[in-house]
Amino acid sequence: MAAYTKMTEAERKEEYARLLQEYDALKAEGLNLNMARGKPGKAQLDLVSDMFDLMRTPEEYVSDGIDVRNYGEVAGLPAARRLFAEILDCQSQQVLVGGNASLQLMYDTISKGFTHGLLRSPRPWCREKTLKWLCPAPGYDRHFKVTESFGFELITIPMTENGPDMNAVEEAVKDPAVKGIWCVPKYSNPDGYIYSEETIHRMAALKPAAPDFTIMWDNAYCMHEFEGAYVPFPDIIRLCAQAGNPDMVFEFASTSKVTLPGAGISCMASSEANIAYIQKLLGIQIISFDKVNQQRHVLYLKDKAHTLELMHKHAAVLGPKFRAVIDALDREITPLEIAHWTRPKGGYFVSLYAMPGTAKRTHQLCKEVGVTLTGAGATFPYGKDPDDSNLRIAPSLPPVEELEKAIKVLCTCLKMSALEKLGV
Repeated sequence: MAAYTKMTEAERKEEYARLLQEYDALKAEGLNLNMARGKPGKAQLDLVSDMFDLMRTPEEYVSDGIDVRNYGEVAGLPAARRLFAEILDCQSQQVLVGGNASLQLMYDTISKGFTHGLLRSPRPWCREKTLKWLCPAPGYDRHFKVTESFGFELITIPMTENGPDMNAVEEAVKDPAVKGIWCVPKYSNPDGYIYSEETIHRMAALKPAAPDFTIMWDNAYCMHEFEGAYVPFPDIIRLCAQAGNPDMVFEFASTSKVTLPGAGISCMASSEANIAYIQKLLGIQIISFDKVNQQRHVLYLKDKAHTLELMHKHAAVLGPKFRAVIDALDREITPLEIAHWTRPKGGYFVSLYAMPGTAKRTHQLCKEVGVTLTGAGATFPYGKDPDDSNLRIAPSLPPVEELEKAIKVLCTCLKMSALEKLGV
């Protein structure tokens, strides 16, 4: 098949007519397939169902002399703090363990900055005349919505294969109204990029005009390889301290895609001073997070090495799904020269760049057939992709046979929208 731009007008019309027949046949199947969110599939959830066989004896409800069924320990069980510290390569006293969602901890951090100010804030953010936040894009839509909901002006920072464009970041932080930046440093959402050593060191060494500038370091996929060996990652907390910015970063992680998304545990990690400050504010808000679940995870995951063994089992489930997506795109789309995509080795997404001006149309066509994708534009601040090009593919939820059908639909819709853009 020739590239669409190299076809004659008659050839493109003939191709579109063929695709329209294919599309109508797919629509007649009454599909209901979902590739919108990075949800673990049933096979992954089944991997960890045995964790509920734990905690059958009274002794298992005691951790470091603490009865986990009772009040107390706002910062989390010491054993759970040690577990996350080992995973993130930081110190346990730098870790606070929360409930099932790291997003809740992220939202709460921004909220506390807004209502009370953070440790180095001259005043609460709500008293600032102007608030701005840096958003590497394509990026995670839920991050953007958090800061948007508090009235921040969202500033787009271009993403590169090495992470955010650090020249743009370093220029932007000269503005004292810029209070922070969102980062997904390992297997970024949605591109699947790993920040380079240079990017990480430049990030840690930033000299922002705002004394309370905050790096929100969402290390959601810190051990989530599905191809190849585990990739070690630098401790951003230590690097910030070495660069003279000990309180500039909050790091987040969770077991959402390790154990159970709706019943896991999460953490924030930062300087001891930041953790003490946040813990003091949290002590007014809550008595403690769910320590029974924290203990269950400590007993089940044990340590980093044992957790990585579990992640290898997840990789065996996820790898074939990602290969199915990439293989189909390589086979169906590459010869047509109408799109390109990332080839991640970890994380939960494939980032697809359709012909500019066609992402929304592709999304609409898929929806009409019964295939749900993340909304076109969602990976950019305010949901506005200036090129109308990026689509985030989440292969994790459907079984492979359903995924192959969904990708067939996506390829058909990509072709149709590209031909429409070319004027058939």
